[in-house]
Amino acid sequence: MMEIQHKLQVYNTRTRSKEVFEPLNAPFVGMYVCGPTVYGDAHLGHARPGITFDLVFRYLKLLGYKVRYVRNITDVGHLENDADQGEDKIAKKARLEQVEPMEIAQYYSDRYHANMAMLNVLPPSIEPRASGHVIEQIELIKKIIENGFGYVVDGSVYFDILKFNEKYGYGQLSGRVIDELISNTRELEGQEEKRNSIDFALWKKAQPEHIMRWPSPWSDGFPGWHLECSAMSSKYLGEVFDIHGGGMDLLFPHHESEIAQSKAANGKEPVRYWLHNNMITINGQKMGKSLNNFITLNEFFTGSHTAITQAFDPMTIRFFILQAHYRGTLDFSNDALIAAEKGMKRLMTGFKALNKVQAATQNSAGVHEFLNNFSKNCFEAMNDDFNSPVLIAQLFEAVRFVNLMIEKKETLDAISLDSFKETFKVFLMDVLGINDENSAGDAGLTGGLMDIIIGLRRKVRENKDYAASDWIRDELQKLSIALKDSKEGTDWNRE
Repeated sequence: MMEIQHKLQVYNTRTRSKEVFEPLNAPFVGMYVCGPTVYGDAHLGHARPGITFDLVFRYLKLLGYKVRYVRNITDVGHLENDADQGEDKIAKKARLEQVEPMEIAQYYSDRYHANMAMLNVLPPSIEPRASGHVIEQIELIKKIIENGFGYVVDGSVYFDILKFNEKYGYGQLSGRVIDELISNTRELEGQEEKRNSIDFALWKKAQPEHIMRWPSPWSDGFPGWHLECSAMSSKYLGEVFDIHGGGMDLLFPHHESEIAQSKAANGKEPVRYWLHNNMITINGQKMGKSLNNFITLNEFFTGSHTAITQAFDPMTIRFFILQAHYRGTLDFSNDALIAAEKGMKRLMTGFKALNKVQAATQNSAGVHEFLNNFSKNCFEAMNDDFNSPVLIAQLFEAVRFVNLMIEKKETLDAISLDSFKETFKVFLMDVLGINDENSAGDAGLTGGLMDIIIGLRRKVRENKDYAASDWIRDELQKLSIALKDSKEGTDWNRE
């Protein structure tokens, strides 16, 4: 087994600097990452935090840490407008689909998990749901009120940012200034009950038409969006823990509000290292559901979106994301994905070729230095704030050396060859998570065949041959392929 070398440095958003990573209770590490709000299919923007913190999780484990990785599911409380206005995103989807909100949450959670598995994202240690921790959220609100940072108005509870700012200072993570926040905050309808326009909801009294509601000391209602992460992170990781991760779009107001809630309740700084991945953009604009410019992961895997020229294997998507440092922006284009596909195939071809190389009786000149530098450079890349593009460059350099061995220009003895193979495998498969096993196979062929089948089914339905239509659906069901009909057409997914 290769020697583990490190002092890992991570970029802490809170201090805006790289810091040596020193866990609170080594060898244990607690890491909390904001997961999806499950009211629609995961898109490329969701893949980036999934893969980014999977990389962090994998590398910390390689370094010998015992990591408790908590990634939540938001299934209640995330309103359409971050300023505590509008309808719950999941409840709205349920109303439009005429189903129960938990059906929506379960359906899209399952699809999210299937997508993450195809991307070879390891499951977290714990995956709590907001709706399953309402009791903990209510208890947290009680502490915040008792400490003088929350107030009740007509059954709703709000967080008093100005009072919190007087004692602890608000905006230290995001750099937002209170006076600027107040001057830039629009007065929205229904916010008159807040003391300050920048205050946020800890608990909202449910209107009669609101589907998702729970009893509380203040009203039948539901928790605010920010509250769930404070409650669940402290439950599973303690009042102070090592790493909190998420997308940069969550830095404000979500993560800033998390800090305020936790400090208001417990008087402690909750997180030691804040890590944020940057956005994926399309033509320089953030990819997101609100902008309606997103491409779902299933559309990438099947090639069914008009903006892409072909189907892309899940491992290509993973490699594309890892080619950029997690803190840098990543702009989507077909050309960039095609280039990533070619690069990944070259890397996998080199790795497979390495496994066929036969050991020589002795090492050629200079090999010892190459092997030492290869291992050292791989660790140094990852120890520099999980620098995956530099690590990938080292692996490509290793492929060049493999080609020299195939051409008999370099040789390795059995011990050196095994060491080389082990280092290559660990960083390619165990750290970067790139392999052939978790790919979708020939995703383009599968997607094309499904398009043909769905087209045939549409024709038999147009001919009112509903028995044949049902037979096609039922036969696909036996293959664990579910069809979902809607006004927009027919969608499919693997169950």
